[in-house]
Amino acid sequence: MLIKTRGIPFRYMFKKVRLEVGLVFIIGLAFNAFTHLLSERLPEMPLGVPAFLGTAISILLSFKMSQSYERWWEARKIWGSIVNDSRTLVVQLQSYLGAEHQAVITEMGHRQIAWCYALGDSLRGLNPLTRNTGCLRQEDIDQLVHHQNKALAIIQQQALSIKKLAEAGALDVFCRVQLDKTLVRLVDSMGRAERINTTVFPVTYRLFLHAAIYLFLITLSIAIQDVHAVFEIPLLVLISALFFLADKTAYNLQDPFRNRPSDIPVTTIARTIEINIRQLLGEERWPEPAKPKTFFIL
Repeated sequence: MLIKTRGIPFRYMFKKVRLEVGLVFIIGLAFNAFTHLLSERLPEMPLGVPAFLGTAISILLSFKMSQSYERWWEARKIWGSIVNDSRTLVVQLQSYLGAEHQAVITEMGHRQIAWCYALGDSLRGLNPLTRNTGCLRQEDIDQLVHHQNKALAIIQQQALSIKKLAEAGALDVFCRVQLDKTLVRLVDSMGRAERINTTVFPVTYRLFLHAAIYLFLITLSIAIQDVHAVFEIPLLVLISALFFLADKTAYNLQDPFRNRPSDIPVTTIARTIEINIRQLLGEERWPEPAKPKTFFIL
């Protein structure tokens, strides 16, 4: 996630639009030469045409930005629910179980920490088992190897632990129902995040938008054919950079789990959950909160 404490470097923004800006530079040069060679044959292009196209592009970009941010904000709310439910699970276990079950509470608390990291890695297309959190027993890890959805398998292990406690008489019906409800909310949050991750924003919309931007630049180049190339080309590049940068921003926001600077900081959120749970468990050691080293956190 991009943060305010550090300025976003110009190099990062330029990398986002360098291909499009390079293409605009070539198009600008080509049409500048074209309009000068055929200036007598070309019809006069009123500025109202590119102005109309520019207005239409602005409306399309506003709609896309709104929809993209809505997806990003929904993903952030999902992870906010995960934070609350992860804390709730540990607090419920400590409230429902006696001191003689402290080992089970600790085991399930650590497993919940591992689940948060595993879900974040899965959403980003990474292998959760490569992250050594030290929270899972070896027998739990051996079971996860055979599962495609590692986060779901960890939830299954949590559910089986609750079942064993209920069968041993450590949990009454009411307590088990409350714990099951918490697990259901966690699974629901996982499913909603996966839905966002697998639902593709219409590709044709972006192609149409890019075509409209290039058409706008072509008509603008013809409309201002009397302007010298020294001023025309930089003007086209600047205007196009602003349009394409807005498009890239919306494009990155629409996929909040792609391991990019603009993503939801799922690893940082998981670290916060780990700190909270370890403190709830009364442990003496916990990791430091994640700190940004650049202009974003992951």
